[in-house]
Amino acid sequence: MPDHRRDRQGSVCMNRRSLLISIILLAGAFLIFRSFQPPEQPASGDVMANVTVPQLSAQAQVGDTLFNRSCASCHGENAAGKDGIAPPLVHKIYEPNHHADAAFHLAAKNGVRAHHWQFGNMAPVEGVTDSELDTIVIYVRELQRANGIN
Repeated sequence: MPDHRRDRQGSVCMNRRSLLISIILLAGAFLIFRSFQPPEQPASGDVMANVTVPQLSAQAQVGDTLFNRSCASCHGENAAGKDGIAPPLVHKIYEPNHHADAAFHLAAKNGVRAHHWQFGNMAPVEGVTDSELDTIVIYVRELQRANGIN
């Protein structure tokens, strides 16, 4: 009569050994994959988009001032982006059909996880009210329309 205990113990040992080998192979694959990643480039802060600035409405002029106070340090003058820091908001990714006005409010109030660009996560913007955000969005939308983003 066969000894089933011995077979089960051998099977358990074999499963543990296979699991350990799998973990070692996965760790090795991860290390190899990371070694092929391009090195991170330092942030240059260079302008990322050529932005045509139109004759702004009175509200957008106020939005420009608010944008410069709360957003331009990352997103650049005229929302043109800063290389390695933050993306341009005058970009087709941020057109109203893809990022509605509410998306700007949510990003500013709550921050946003990186999903279109490789800049990392955006932190919430401190000290900006909902009505100020409305005015900033008017400014950004006027810039977008002047640059063919509708």
